[in-house]
Amino acid sequence: MDTYRSDDGLDALGDRTRRAIVTLLAEGPLAVGELADELPISRPAVSQHLKVLKQAGLVTDQVAGTRRIYRLDPAGVGALRDQLDTFWYRALAAFEDVIEQSKKENP
Repeated sequence: MDTYRSDDGLDALGDRTRRAIVTLLAEGPLAVGELADELPISRPAVSQHLKVLKQAGLVTDQVAGTRRIYRLDPAGVGALRDQLDTFWYRALAAFEDVIEQSKKENP
C-alpha cells in the first residue's frame, strides 16, 4: 500500500474547488466551460483541477466535438466510498470496544 500516493481520492478532495467540481458533476456530466461558469475560477484552472481528479480516478472525460465532457467515475467514487466505509466501521468497532471495556470495569 502506498501511503502517500498523489493519485489518492481523499487527497484530491482536500481542495475545496475540487470538492465543488465533484458536487457539480454529481448532478450530471458537464464541460469545462459549464463548470467554469459555476465556479469563481478560470477555465484553465478548472482544467487543472479536473486533471487532478482524473488522475485520482474520480472523473472521466469523453470528447464531444470540440469539447470534453466530464463525469464522475463510478468505480473511483465507489473505491473512495469503500475506503471511507472502512474508516467508519473501524471507528465504530473501536467505540464498541471502549463501551464493552467500560461495562467490564464499571458493572
